Amino acid sequence: MAIKNIAVFEKEFDIVYEIINPLAKKDIVFLHGWGSNKEIMKNAFCNTLSEFRHIYIDMPGFGKTSNEYILHTNDYALIIEKLLYALNSQPLAIVGHSYGGKIATLLKPKNLILLSSAGILEPKSFKVKTKIFFAKLFKKLGFFNLTKAFRSKDVEAMSENMYETFKNVVNEDFTKYFEEFENKALIFWGEEDTATSLASGEKIASLIKNSTFKSYKGDHYFFCKHSKDIAMKIENGIL
Repeated sequence: MAIKNIAVFEKEFDIVYEIINPLAKKDIVFLHGWGSNKEIMKNAFCNTLSEFRHIYIDMPGFGKTSNEYILHTNDYALIIEKLLYALNSQPLAIVGHSYGGKIATLLKPKNLILLSSAGILEPKSFKVKTKIFFAKLFKKLGFFNLTKAFRSKDVEAMSENMYETFKNVVNEDFTKYFEEFENKALIFWGEEDTATSLASGEKIASLIKNSTFKSYKGDHYFFCKHSKDIAMKIENGIL
């Protein structure tokens, strides 16, 4: 594990990262999803892709990288871009899971690897719509403490700045970014994923012209069980 100080727009971040296979000549970067950390990505892929130098990153606000600011997805992309520059890395591929998939897409790597990526807006359930309605109503009326009762379990433990960051990024439509991506993309998905549906994966594959799509049995973290096969397909697809 190592730490690199990165400054972006007068904001400073001590980014925690880890490099595996440090002598390899080709880099592959792993970006975790919202609420996750580099350990999940590392545990899945550290024993695969032996021809690559692996770079695992805890993004600001997750894992061991702290965050004191309210951020947007473009901020995260710029932070990662500056970190890779500081590490003298020009990655051959960037792997992004869930929220990390949006950041990976913005970085426009030579090879984009998406694992159940976020970025396609899906219809909200009636229950979720009701919670949003009452949260906005109570906020408008000035009952700010009551709005916390309508937060999902995913955000209950967040600091206030990370909750504001979450609100900034959760409903982004990345359709145009997927459409504009011109390099090669390998897209992998969990068939029982309820966080980002299989239909979303198929739509992303239709939007990115130079892409291939493969689904696996499993949920949002399907890649933990299928990492060896995914790694083999990455090697065959980009080497």
